[in-house]
Amino acid sequence: MTVEHTSRKAWLTVEFVALFFGLTGLYAVLLRGVGPLPFLLVITVGVVIYLRHTGFDRRSFWRADALLPALPGILALWAVAAVALIGAVAVLRPDSLFDLPRERPLIWVLVLVFYPLVSVYPQELLFRAFLFHRYAPVFGDGPRIIAASAVAFGFAHFTVGNWVSVLLSTAAGALFATRYRRTRSLLTVSVEHAMYGILVFTVGLGDFFYHGATAG
Repeated sequence: MTVEHTSRKAWLTVEFVALFFGLTGLYAVLLRGVGPLPFLLVITVGVVIYLRHTGFDRRSFWRADALLPALPGILALWAVAAVALIGAVAVLRPDSLFDLPRERPLIWVLVLVFYPLVSVYPQELLFRAFLFHRYAPVFGDGPRIIAASAVAFGFAHFTVGNWVSVLLSTAAGALFATRYRRTRSLLTVSVEHAMYGILVFTVGLGDFFYHGATAG
C-alpha cells in the first residue's frame, strides 16, 4: 500500500464522517423542524454530476432488468414486515392505526405518488450509489460498506428528533444497501425503499419520520 493510497483512504474516511455525521449533526442542532427536502434535492444534483464524471456505471441509475428477479424476495420480506408493523401499532398505538388514510386520505394519496419520486430516489442516490462509489476505497465492497451505508442512513434520521426513526432506518438501510450491492440497480432499491416508506406512513408510524413533527 503506497503512501498516496494511505493518504487518500485517510482523507476519504474523514470526509465520510464529516459529510454523513458532522453535517447531519449540525442540521439536527441548527435546523431542527425544518424539512430537509430542498437540501436533499440540491445535494442530489451535485451527486448526479459527480457520478456522471467519475467512472460510475451509468446503467446503475436505473437498471430496470434487475427489478423483476428481485421482486419475489422483496414482496415476501415486505409482507412479513407489514404484518409485524400492523400488529405492533394495533397493540401499542391503536388510535394511530391507519390514521393517515382514514383521516387525511388526500395527503395519503399524495404520499403514494410523490414520496418515491422526490424523496426515495434522491436518498438512494446519496446513501447507496454515491456512498458505494465514493467510499469503496475505505470500506471495500462487502459487509463493511453495507454497515457504513446503514449507519449513515439511520443517523440521517436523527434530524427527526427520535430514536425510533433512527433504529428502524438503520435496519432498513442495511436491507437497502444489501439489495443495492446485489443488483446495482437504483430502480430496484428505490422500489423497495418506497414500499417500506409508504407502509410506515400508512400503518400509523408517519409521525416518527415526518420532519415537521419536531417543530411543535
